[in-house]
Amino acid sequence: MNDLCLDIGYRSLNHVGEQLCGDHIDIIEQNENSTVIVLADGLGSGVKACILSTLTSKIISTMIAEGLSIEDCVETIAATLPVCAVRGVAYSTFTIMHIMNNETAEIIQYDNPNVILLRNCLNCKYPITEMTIGGKKIYRSVIRLKEDDIFILMSDGCVHAGIGRANYFGWRLEEIAEYMQTFAHVGYTAKTLATILTDECNQYYGGRPGDDTTACVCRVRKRVPMNMLFGPPSNRDDCNRMMALFFGKEGKHIICGGTTSSIAADYLGKKVMASLKFDCSGIPPIAEIEGVDLVTEGVITVNKVVEYAKDYLSKNELYENWSFGSDGASKICQLLFEEATDINFYVGRAINPAHQNPELPITFSIKMAIVEDLAKCLKLMGKRIKVSYF
Repeated sequence: MNDLCLDIGYRSLNHVGEQLCGDHIDIIEQNENSTVIVLADGLGSGVKACILSTLTSKIISTMIAEGLSIEDCVETIAATLPVCAVRGVAYSTFTIMHIMNNETAEIIQYDNPNVILLRNCLNCKYPITEMTIGGKKIYRSVIRLKEDDIFILMSDGCVHAGIGRANYFGWRLEEIAEYMQTFAHVGYTAKTLATILTDECNQYYGGRPGDDTTACVCRVRKRVPMNMLFGPPSNRDDCNRMMALFFGKEGKHIICGGTTSSIAADYLGKKVMASLKFDCSGIPPIAEIEGVDLVTEGVITVNKVVEYAKDYLSKNELYENWSFGSDGASKICQLLFEEATDINFYVGRAINPAHQNPELPITFSIKMAIVEDLAKCLKLMGKRIKVSYF
C-alpha cells in the first residue's frame, strides 16, 4: 500500500435563470483508499435535468461501490430513467472515476467531455478502449496513479463556454487543458482548481451561463499530517501529558489561544514572542514560539476559520481573502485546507474565566461547537480527522 491519497473538489454553475443545476456529482468512499466519483449531466436544464442527473449519479455510484459491473449499471440506468419524448434518450450522460487502493483509476465515460489528465504539469494522453453497451458507445480507461496527477472531469457546459461570444466555437478540451496547466504546479487544492475553471467558464459566458457547467478535480498527493492545539486541559495536571502527545505527533504544529501558547512555551522552555501587527481587521495578531509552526489567538481566530471553511465547501467565494492573507485565520486555512490531509485536534476543556463575562458572546459551549463545526467541515473536505479532548 502506498501513502497516496485523493483531494477531490467540484463546483457548478447553474444555467442562467434556473434555481437547480442539471449536473450532479456523487462521491462514495468504499474504504479509506477506494473511492467512486460520478459526474452526471441530465438532459436539458432545470428540474427535469436535475432529477435525471441525480438519479443517474446515485444509481451508478451505489452500484459501482457495491462491486457491480459497468454493464449492469448502464442497463439499470436505461431501465430506470424515463425516456425523453423529444430526444428518445433514456438517461443522462455520465463520467465515472473509480479509484482503487489509491493506486489505479478506472475511468468510464459516456458522452461527457473526455477527462483531462495533467501529469508533470502537462496534458497527458492516456489509453482509451471503446465498448458498446445497450447500443451506446462507452469509453473505458485504466490508469496507474502517480503523485501530483490531476484529473479534471467536466460536463459539456465547460466546452460550450463562450459559443457565439468570446469563443465562437466553444472552449476546446485542448485549450482547457492548456489553461489549467498554468495552475498545476502551484499546489492549489482540487476545490480551488475547480473554482478557477468554472470562473473562467463563467467569464466566457459573460456571467450568464447558457448551460449547466460543472468541473470536478481529483488531485493525487501524499498524506501530510497536521496537529492543532486549542485550549488548556480542564485538569492542570494533564498539561504535560497533553503537550507530550501534541508535540510527539509527526507533522506541523498549530497552537490557538493565549493561555494555551503560554503552557506550550513553558513545556518547551521557550518564550512567547507576541506581535502587535494586525494583518486583518477583527483578527488578533499572531505570535511566535521557537519550535512551533503557527501560534494564534483562540476563539475569534478559529471561528473565522470555520466561516472560511463553510464558504469553501459551498461557493468558495472567500478564497482570495484567506489564500493570500497573513493573519492567523488565513494561515490556519492555508495549512488545514491546502496542505494537510490528516489532522489531529487536541482540545482542552478548561473554562476561560474571561469568557464568563455575560457581556461577551463567547461561552464554553460555543467554543466546543466551533471545534465540532471545524472538524465536520474538514471531514467534508476529505480530511482524516481525530479529535482528542483533555
